[in-house]
Amino acid sequence: MTPVTLASKSAARASVLAAAGVRFETVGAGVDEGAAKRDLLAKGAGPREVADALAQLKAVKASQGRAGLVIGADQTLDFNGRLFDKAESLHEARERLRMLRGHPHKLHSAVVIAKDGAVVWREVPAATLTMRDFSDDFLEAYLARHGEGLLDSVGCYRLEDDGAQLFEKIDGDYFTILGLPLMGLLDQLRRHGALAP
Repeated sequence: MTPVTLASKSAARASVLAAAGVRFETVGAGVDEGAAKRDLLAKGAGPREVADALAQLKAVKASQGRAGLVIGADQTLDFNGRLFDKAESLHEARERLRMLRGHPHKLHSAVVIAKDGAVVWREVPAATLTMRDFSDDFLEAYLARHGEGLLDSVGCYRLEDDGAQLFEKIDGDYFTILGLPLMGLLDQLRRHGALAP
């Protein structure tokens, strides 16, 4: 079998890939994401382009000198065309959720496979999530239950648990929302000999 490496320290992405039955090694991508993102935004890149470029950068860099296939992934939150990074504090998470409350936003989830320093496949699907107009009491209880764990998600929510209660409508693939679009990725892993056909 072709070896697979996930160029990400994201526990959520690793969990999705492992649950799907993929055997892989995890490495850090060795990329200064903040600097790359600032450069992309300065050049006028939108949220979708930023996710795609960062996923490619991670995959390509980590695949240099490494055998097999390397997966790079990135996700951006797009609210009215503006890109949001992960919140740095619970206060910022509270303000983020208040801003998104009652409105739709998009998650762009890019996944790229590289081999020997070159891209062999990419996909950048999006999901649109509409938050319901939840009460301040609900918000405060949600923040109290999850605390700083919410800072691991760009949207400050975890759809895979009671964060689902924040939403009234979701259009898009579940794995796209979790940050690792899976169906196309699994197909490509099979095509490249990393999974049984």
